[in-house]
Amino acid sequence: MKHKNTMPALATPAGGLVLPEQLAQQAADAVRELLAEAAAANTTRSYAAALRYWAGWHQARFGVELTLSVSEAVVIQFLVDHIQRKNKTGLVSELPPAIDLALVSAGLKARLGPLKLATVVQRVAVLSTAHKLKRLTNPCESASVRTLLSRARRAAVKRGERPTKKTAITRPELEAMLATCDDSLEGLRDRALLCFGFASGGRRRSEIAAADLRDLRKMGEDGYIYRLEYSKTQQAGVKADSTPDKPILGRSAEALTAWLEAAGISEGAIFRRIWKERVGPALLPGSVATIVKRRAALAGLEGDFGAHSLRSGFVTEAGKQGVPLPAVMAMTEHRSVAGVIGYFQAGAAEDNPAARLLK
Repeated sequence: MKHKNTMPALATPAGGLVLPEQLAQQAADAVRELLAEAAAANTTRSYAAALRYWAGWHQARFGVELTLSVSEAVVIQFLVDHIQRKNKTGLVSELPPAIDLALVSAGLKARLGPLKLATVVQRVAVLSTAHKLKRLTNPCESASVRTLLSRARRAAVKRGERPTKKTAITRPELEAMLATCDDSLEGLRDRALLCFGFASGGRRRSEIAAADLRDLRKMGEDGYIYRLEYSKTQQAGVKADSTPDKPILGRSAEALTAWLEAAGISEGAIFRRIWKERVGPALLPGSVATIVKRRAALAGLEGDFGAHSLRSGFVTEAGKQGVPLPAVMAMTEHRSVAGVIGYFQAGAAEDNPAARLLK
């Protein structure tokens, strides 16, 4: 569906597409402001990538550099270029094939074809944030843009499209994965990592990779307290509603102790790379996801597993065991009930007494 104010596509700009390092100056300024606002490295990279894409697409579509503020018509053109709609021939969008190829060739797009709707929504949200930071008129908040996004979401749901989520690692899956961990350095590390990531509230991969011994203290003979100084909801020391102290007890504490003693770690990063039975520097966030996937595969588990599986699994398992939602949120650092309730309800569904009315 084209909007009457949509800017016409130019015939030649795709050949002069800017590369990522040639980001328009105003977009680069917006990135720097977003860097200051967003302390989390993953968020920073995501924002920067989104603005690079906007700059490249704008150059290819209109033959000129992206400057802020952007007009409402440009945002609408971005939406109709990237959001699929159904017509008599099937699912279509307005992004010209030559521009699509140019974006892929410039490294701004991973592959030819439409973006996921969630990606389009995120990129519009980043452009909106850039306008807010510069106190400019925000085209992303116009009625036409909001209506298009709302209708696009509704149409995607009618087509049966759902947001993809990582398979939750609840207790049975976790037990199966732990059973693959032997007493080698790698096995001890992976067992401790899985237990820490799950038991401390379903930590994100960045939080696991950043875990440092200075924030870990012994709690009697039964476990540890890990102080989560920096998280997505506690960036740059901003105080969240819940306590940063996360208990690590029982088997999880035993696994952590075994790893720290075997690796000889007395300071610095808790979870580290291992090179031929030699302990190296801190794990990267991506390595945490790799470890989770590898252990799930070794356990013969079916599903789409990743680091977020520990987080969703923690909440789901808490729902299964009837743990009150406020107690769960105090561990996970979720600040919005909406962000956690889906997993929690999925876990509690099988114990819903209303499902047993015919028994």
